[in-house]
Amino acid sequence: MSERVDLCLIDGSSYLYRAFHALPSLTNADSLPTGAIFGVANMIRRLVEEHGPKRVAVVFDAPGRNFRHELLEAYKANRPPMPEELRAQIEPLHELIDAMGIPRVVVAGVEADDVIASMVREAKRQGMNVLISSGDKDLAQLVGDGVVLEDSMQGKRYDPAAVVAKFGVEPALLGDLLALTGDSSDNIPGVAKVGPKTAAKWLIQYGDLDGLIEQADSVGGKVGDNLRAALEQLPLSRQLVELKSDVATGVELDELAEPRPDRARMVELLRRFGFSTWLRQYQEDDAAQNPSELEVETVTTRAQLKALIAAVDAAELVAFDTETTSLEPLDADLVGFAFATEPDRGWYLPLAHLDQDTEFSAQEAIDACKPWLEDPKKAKVGQHLKYDLNVLKRAGIDLAGVVHDTMLESYVYHSTATRHDMDSLAGRYLGRQTTTYEQVAGKGSKQLRFDQVPLLVASAYAGEDAEVTLALHRHLWPKIESEERLQSVYETLEIPLIPVLARMERIGVALDCAQLAAQSREIEAQLDELVAQAHAEAGGSFNLGSPKQLQVILFEQLALPVVRKTPKGQPSTAEDVLQELAVEYPLPRTILRHRSLAKLKSTYTDRLPEKVHPATGRVHTHYHQAVTATGRLSSTDPNLQNIPIRTPEGRRIRKAFIAPPGNVLLAADYSQIELRIMAHLSDDERLLEAFAAGEDIHRATAAEVFDCAIDAVSGEQRRAAKAINFGLMYGMSGWGLARQLEIDRKAAGEYIERYFERYPGVRAYMDRIRQEARERGYVETLFGRRLWTDEIRSRNGQRRQAAERAAINAPMQGTAADIIKRAMIDVDAWIQAEQAPARLVMQVHDELVLEVEHAALEPVREAVVARMSQAAELKVPLLVETGTGPDWESAH
Repeated sequence: MSERVDLCLIDGSSYLYRAFHALPSLTNADSLPTGAIFGVANMIRRLVEEHGPKRVAVVFDAPGRNFRHELLEAYKANRPPMPEELRAQIEPLHELIDAMGIPRVVVAGVEADDVIASMVREAKRQGMNVLISSGDKDLAQLVGDGVVLEDSMQGKRYDPAAVVAKFGVEPALLGDLLALTGDSSDNIPGVAKVGPKTAAKWLIQYGDLDGLIEQADSVGGKVGDNLRAALEQLPLSRQLVELKSDVATGVELDELAEPRPDRARMVELLRRFGFSTWLRQYQEDDAAQNPSELEVETVTTRAQLKALIAAVDAAELVAFDTETTSLEPLDADLVGFAFATEPDRGWYLPLAHLDQDTEFSAQEAIDACKPWLEDPKKAKVGQHLKYDLNVLKRAGIDLAGVVHDTMLESYVYHSTATRHDMDSLAGRYLGRQTTTYEQVAGKGSKQLRFDQVPLLVASAYAGEDAEVTLALHRHLWPKIESEERLQSVYETLEIPLIPVLARMERIGVALDCAQLAAQSREIEAQLDELVAQAHAEAGGSFNLGSPKQLQVILFEQLALPVVRKTPKGQPSTAEDVLQELAVEYPLPRTILRHRSLAKLKSTYTDRLPEKVHPATGRVHTHYHQAVTATGRLSSTDPNLQNIPIRTPEGRRIRKAFIAPPGNVLLAADYSQIELRIMAHLSDDERLLEAFAAGEDIHRATAAEVFDCAIDAVSGEQRRAAKAINFGLMYGMSGWGLARQLEIDRKAAGEYIERYFERYPGVRAYMDRIRQEARERGYVETLFGRRLWTDEIRSRNGQRRQAAERAAINAPMQGTAADIIKRAMIDVDAWIQAEQAPARLVMQVHDELVLEVEHAALEPVREAVVARMSQAAELKVPLLVETGTGPDWESAH
């Protein structure tokens, strides 16, 4: 056929199942599965864009029985029922196809293949060129002059020659071939032990199925016996695979037209389904066709400034944003303020643009805004206001009245639905394509500082930021407000934590750079020794950092067993592979040791001194509230959460975090908090008793699992019990425990079984939480934070099991995160109210670190322990362990 496509017929039913099984279990913000919707709709979109058909239709199977069931009662009887996860996507997919402007065709009593065959017959009668898009081999029967079949998901295209190459027969004989081979998935009987090659050979030899049947006696051997045994059923099989081409479709081909999408409906649906990339394309097209209605007033006169202050002073809630010269708040100078109080309108107050011409100075404008900014009764909403709070503090302004933060609203509403930056949120929740910083300031080395951006360009950008922030709040806040427990998490944990984290970031922590330099030199010497050792073990020199050279050494020269291969088929040298090999072979152990020290040096001992701020002489990490799925804080630049402590070299890094003269570091750490939360959530009687009695929980577990007295528990038994206690919280399997304890899988399974026999409440809790996660798509912390488990209904066994493990652990890890946040808020409030001689300087996992004046150490310790111990009411005591010293390591 020519490249012109007069009619494109898309087999929607075929692609629906294939997309469902091929794509991951995507979900939208409301936990609607969307993987099949995305796969089918995106395929249709690409198909239309590539071929530009004059007419197009998507054909689906009608629900219920069809005429083939009348021919054969068992037709398709073995097929499992449609998964609920797929069924839930059918109607939304139909909505999206309708919005794309593409007709859907469904005819009762027949299948999509029959409808397509009938439409092809009419199209050929009218002289049209037809493209059939399907993954169903049955439709290859229709290929011929002017008709091509394309498997769009596999990128394969079939004209008559390609059909012959694929099946061994021309399209006209394909039905005969399918009758001979049968189809077990549809219960269509064929000839036993006959595959496509034998069937094709027979059809070529005897002309067609009828010819074969007439001369069946001439076919010898066992296969001939099978043919003769099937003669009676072959006509039925042929009838079942034959496409019905006289269906009254109710569609006039001349009435079909090129797709005419309903753009408003498309944007609505793409936003609802969370198809952000596709949505962005629509938004960009719309932006080109429909200029923004947003009005931004650039404040340049005193009269405008006075009007602005009056407007924000009178507003019930104001969206506020700062524009600065740097993303680092300790270095950022103010360039401007942006405000919004209503939709489609914003203000921009320039302070330091190089090209601005204002009646007032920057300081005059700041002084005019300062009373409003510092008034706790003037409600403000922003996006990531911790940054603005620190920037304003540097400028001498104590921002107050922070009641909402859209980043945190999104995070509390659904922590894993999207990234929580403003551009991502605007696309997901508002269907808006915002102006990016790169669009106004450029990229890379030529990127302008914001004060260098022309004022009118900067004004439109900044005003949009404020107005979008207000729109996001109006969209997200009702969702949170309607859920009492979510509202509590937001208002009592996340919002009050903003100033606490901001203060900790400003304070920072002191660092002994000379000590780190000495550690770097020592590690460098050890690395040199390890390189020499590795070369000796390998029998020659090689680059330890080259995976290719390491592959050759390990698997070719030393002939070590290949544990796993890469996607390209090469032996893997990944960390876990080397760990497995290191159990028996020296070189992998040496490589792992070298990798560990090299990472320690490059990430910490060399890097940390570079992070010392010249103005403060301290390191100022950035704490992130909206990153982890469980509510835990994370930190970057530097990452304090991942400093390794299992090796002597790793622990020494903590010695470089020091207290300034006259002070001491106080480390306060929750003891076994997740196990205590497990006891509370599971309500297991024996666990509750052990914690209430103050027993060593690992020793108590060992006594239960190994059936011995507590005082008879050996160190090895306690170690095994500790692995079980923590492993089960993370859903560890018998195989995982066996690997960790280096025992056989059967013994590990017996340990776990004995554990559950002694702690039946834990097993019941795990079963219950898995079920809750499957039913709701999320689990909750003790305080109501939702922890989403999007893969819990996945068809992929590994993903589903991983989601189940996460569902078991998330309430414990998330509750622990909530508890330490409550503690931080309470401890910080006490410090500020009492002007206590102490400062919170770090939060790492379940630990708070404070700088405390020597003379006040004991009262501060007592106050901190009291507040941390009271951060939650559990059925077991919250135990807080403390340590002090001149440095962080000494405080443990």
